[in-house]
Amino acid sequence: MLSYGFLSTHPPTRCGLATFNSALATHLIGGGTRGGVVRVTDSGDDRLVLPGVVHTWAARTPAGWREAASALDAFDVAVVQHEYGIYPGPEGWDVLPLLRRLTVPSIVVLHTVLSHPSARQKSLLEQIVAAAGAVVTMTDTARDRLLAGYTADPGKVSVIPHGVADQVGVPAPRRARPHLLTWGLLGPGKGIEWSLRALARLQDLDPAPTFTVAGRTHPKVLAHQGETYRSGLHQLGARLGVTHAVDYQPVYHDPAALGALIRSADVVLLPYDSREQVTSGVLVEAVAAGVPVVATPFPHAVELLTDGSGLVVPHHDPAALAAAIRRILAEPGAADRVRPVAAELRWPAVAAQYGVLAERLTATGRFAVSAVPA
Repeated sequence: MLSYGFLSTHPPTRCGLATFNSALATHLIGGGTRGGVVRVTDSGDDRLVLPGVVHTWAARTPAGWREAASALDAFDVAVVQHEYGIYPGPEGWDVLPLLRRLTVPSIVVLHTVLSHPSARQKSLLEQIVAAAGAVVTMTDTARDRLLAGYTADPGKVSVIPHGVADQVGVPAPRRARPHLLTWGLLGPGKGIEWSLRALARLQDLDPAPTFTVAGRTHPKVLAHQGETYRSGLHQLGARLGVTHAVDYQPVYHDPAALGALIRSADVVLLPYDSREQVTSGVLVEAVAAGVPVVATPFPHAVELLTDGSGLVVPHHDPAALAAAIRRILAEPGAADRVRPVAAELRWPAVAAQYGVLAERLTATGRFAVSAVPA
């Protein structure tokens, strides 16, 4: 039975990557399987003693990748989450010498594959793919983009979907007014301003909908811009006359509370500005809960919503956003048309796919060992 070391941000850090890694580790380790997390942090809490964390890689530690690699080498397989900027160095470059130093096979999970990367971003991702034993994307779009736009060995790349929590049995409290919802770490690019403008266009409905914005400001946004974005949303809502209909919840909900909140929604709004987002945990969780989604055409939304689980509207178009919301609210049984999430998308099944990939990787010996002294 293989043991697994995970490299990522990790709770108590609150971000999508940390949540993903925690869920994957929880479902891959168990039943006698040994595992541990090498936690990456730049928050100054690197001295915390946390369950399941075997080492902390603090951003301020010079060449901290050496000790992180040594900690991962204590396991049979290293599972590395990759997102630009979470590791030290320009664009998170320090993950590359770590991968090259590993003596155990690695599975690198790509959370972002840019269609128009900078030269540094393209070079970094190509070298990461070359150093990894196996690479996972979570959508076909991301795999296709990787193989078309980067130098990458197709034989290394597998598609394993983003896992979802089991929402079966989670209560679905209903509200007196239609309930619109978005959640996640807040910052520019989330498109909340477009939702507020759409909400203003729906005030003729009887009853008019309410809108919940759940989530804290992203730590990196908070560090560089403070609460400027959130304050701007409050000011915009006041100008539009919808302040009374918006509930800002600046908290990071635990899974049970978040599940109940999602199930209380009639429509989830994801009007992201990005045209690059190939993976969205919020999108997957909304569809898993059976809630219709209205989203802009970022790649994951286009891929996941084409079966009737929601509607895709143009970027920066509050009129189209409002029309889509109005259509869903007006059509009886809109939620019944959301395709039930297949059993293979639940976290236990997704984790099992990683297990199969790890077994294949170790059995064939197809993994990169550093050819460059590190």
